[in-house]
Amino acid sequence: MKKTDAKTFAQLFLSVFKLSACTFGGGFVIVPLMRKRFVEELRWIEEQEMLDMTAIAQSSPGAIAVNAAILLGYRVAGIPGALLTVLGTVTPPLVIISIISLFYQAFRDNAIVNLVMAGMLCGVAAVILDVVVDMVGLIWKQHRILPVLVLLGAFVAVRFFAVNIILIILICGIIGAVDTLYQDKHHQKGEPA
Repeated sequence: MKKTDAKTFAQLFLSVFKLSACTFGGGFVIVPLMRKRFVEELRWIEEQEMLDMTAIAQSSPGAIAVNAAILLGYRVAGIPGALLTVLGTVTPPLVIISIISLFYQAFRDNAIVNLVMAGMLCGVAAVILDVVVDMVGLIWKQHRILPVLVLLGAFVAVRFFAVNIILIILICGIIGAVDTLYQDKHHQKGEPA
């Protein structure tokens, strides 16, 4: 769905700008808000597309929020859309960090600011947990157990066995590729996968 009218460009830019300006905690927090805005409210992309974009954004180098914005902008409005969403995503943090850097000494030693930041960490953790639960729920509705097992296996490998994250990404990519080939092969034959 490529849209190229001025209203779409403005809505695309303002949507990601607002999300980026009001989101603390990085890509894992902004992605579910993007999903709510672009899948549920505007209906510009499908739920499965958003899941795919999230997976690609997470496995690509760079900030997840920027990667997701590029993919989303490109999907909605091509290359101009991708450029607009990048600009809309990086401008708020750039301005905020520039302002904070001017007052860094005062912020660093302020007890109230430190308490607010600690509280925000709790909120970020809750949002990330919400994203994980939502993604598992969507996968579970498709009656697919393999992605859930891969998710749990990756968590256990990183958390309890300190396996290098790059190795986890490569293994998950291989499992995903093999699973996709298997699903496509059975789908073409008309068999249940």
